[in-house]
Amino acid sequence: MFADACKLAARYTYPVVYARRHFDGTTKSGCAAFVVLNEQGWIATAAHLLAADEALQRSSREISDHQAKILDIRQDPRLSGQKKRLRISRLKTNPKWVTNVTFRWGSDGMRLREVRVLPEADLAVGRLTPFDPERFRPFPVVKDPASLDVGTPLCKLGYPFQQIKASYDESGGGFRLSTGAQPLTGFPMEGIYTRTLSAGKSSDGRYEIKFLETSSPGLTGQSGGPLFDSRGTLWGVQSRTDMHSFRILTRTPGKTRTSDEFLSLNLGVAIHPELLVSYLKDHGIPFRLSDY
Repeated sequence: MFADACKLAARYTYPVVYARRHFDGTTKSGCAAFVVLNEQGWIATAAHLLAADEALQRSSREISDHQAKILDIRQDPRLSGQKKRLRISRLKTNPKWVTNVTFRWGSDGMRLREVRVLPEADLAVGRLTPFDPERFRPFPVVKDPASLDVGTPLCKLGYPFQQIKASYDESGGGFRLSTGAQPLTGFPMEGIYTRTLSAGKSSDGRYEIKFLETSSPGLTGQSGGPLFDSRGTLWGVQSRTDMHSFRILTRTPGKTRTSDEFLSLNLGVAIHPELLVSYLKDHGIPFRLSDY
């Protein structure tokens, strides 16, 4: 059912590899996905993937405050050398302060600019530069949100199960990212559209925050990737996985008594096409809308 759709979606879905370096010298890396929307290089992805940038800004402020305290102690003429060293040793540091961050958007050399974020919807858009549109055609058609049928088969695409290794070159001042001998390979997962989830209005009151729920979970590495139908039409952008617990009655063979047990069901959650369409229109980002 999704063979042709996956071929189409693979043309507008690409991996983003990210890495961060901490104050203690350790690194953390991973892989997710993004959707290229048009020939101008605009993309859509999950906003939480950009959290590393926010962590870097917050950590930079805290590190600057820490260094300022050290400088104040060192410049205090009333303190002896021993007391200065003692006071500096008592200052607390956070080993997980983020000191360096990098993103590889599809391939080396491209950067994400003009980023706009709707945090409540976990939606981020931005424009890749430099961008060669011929490399990324065809671009997706976005589902008309006026007609969404519960039970429609849908598919997710992203990059789970990847072994991303990151190291930081102290001498060169940059990251070295390795994805192994094999290229990053997309992994599809099917399900059906089960429900629309509502999360109220955005903080500015402009948007109804809605999500599409699917009967299959989103895997780590599929965040920011597309949710599409059998035609390859883009229905949404994968955001997260919700876990729901439910009670069942079990009976042991040979016994009359039953007991309660709890099982869990993991369901995928994607940014709703109604919200995506509204946000793109409001920011003047061109896209194609489906005729069904």
